[in-house]
Amino acid sequence: MELEYPDDLRYLDSHEYVRLEGEIATIGISAFAIDQLGDIVLLELPEVGETLKVGESFGTIESVKAVEDLYPPVSGTVIERNDAMVQSPELVADDPYGEGWLLKVRVSDPDTALAHTLSADEYRSHVEGES
Repeated sequence: MELEYPDDLRYLDSHEYVRLEGEIATIGISAFAIDQLGDIVLLELPEVGETLKVGESFGTIESVKAVEDLYPPVSGTVIERNDAMVQSPELVADDPYGEGWLLKVRVSDPDTALAHTLSADEYRSHVEGES
């Protein structure tokens, strides 16, 4: 199966993605990470109003194979959490870049928010090196 890495997203080498629209960032987990994890059984996410900082874990995703920390691609305040994914975490795999998003965050500094992220091509090269 060919995994997709949409060009309108930016990625972390820890497999989170971000779609930045103005000062609102939508955060999720890449199809590659979901493929590696297998069946997802638990998702722990922060509450609305919590502050995220790049480099600091904001939650976990658990599969039948492993538990992985989740890291924010941007710093800011959580303004929306996808509770449907918390209640039914296996659904993340169905549409990771659409309905399977995890958080929406109001970014603290939109101008520099994506400075440390990877383009789709850079991320594709990174994961193809891992597999």
